[in-house]
Amino acid sequence: MSKSVRHILSLSGGKDSAALAVYMRDRVPEMEYIFHDTEKELPETYEYLSRLEAHLGKRVHRTRPDYSFDKWLEVFGGMIPSNHRRWCTKLLKLKPFEAYVGDDTVVNYVGLRADEEREGFISKKSNIQTVFPFREAGLVLEDVTRILEESGLGMPTYTKWGRTRSGCYFCFYQQKIEWVRLKETYPDLFDKAKEYEHANKLNGNPFYWSGDEPLDNLEKPERMQEIKQKWELKRSTKGSGKLIQILGGADPEEDEREGCLICQS
Repeated sequence: MSKSVRHILSLSGGKDSAALAVYMRDRVPEMEYIFHDTEKELPETYEYLSRLEAHLGKRVHRTRPDYSFDKWLEVFGGMIPSNHRRWCTKLLKLKPFEAYVGDDTVVNYVGLRADEEREGFISKKSNIQTVFPFREAGLVLEDVTRILEESGLGMPTYTKWGRTRSGCYFCFYQQKIEWVRLKETYPDLFDKAKEYEHANKLNGNPFYWSGDEPLDNLEKPERMQEIKQKWELKRSTKGSGKLIQILGGADPEEDEREGCLICQS
């Protein structure tokens, strides 16, 4: 007798995957919901997942990696991850996902919208088929917002202080304005991220979370003010009606950064 197909939706703690869970709840009643916990998440992420569990009426299974972020950091010689070396996503998210799936035949639901052009770590295992219901239905950011508001779940509360996506508090996909707001909202987490920078020197060459700018420099009052002013200028020149700008927007010094599909949405 052949095994039945498992339907699995990975939650990031962000708006898109949460909206997809709400959207698919009655369409696929047998859906399994999982969250890959790095233990480096924002407090609001855990709070949002708890509220989502209550709405879905189902438990969200938490996966854990083989080793903690700190242990893997030691394995990599103190080299912190970046968009060019995304070992964090591979080892803390994708590997636990594939272990949870095993050899079962799985349909993996991902909250990629029709208005996004993102790529990320998607399993290439032959027993896992990845589907994108929002993209297939032509649903965009405004639809995600509507789904969340109509469900009563609303947006993740970290959007109130300017974070645009889920992910670890030190995620290298953060824009500079988000680093500023992390410093203002969670100075203790900002300091922890800064400690990783201080400890990550590899052969005498340091790596930084925010491109080529160390957090020691970014947190200087005059630099933080400069980032805020440039962000406000960009927002005013491009108009303030877009939701992405209301929620935090792109840093004026760089294009909006993408995130990993299995990690951020």
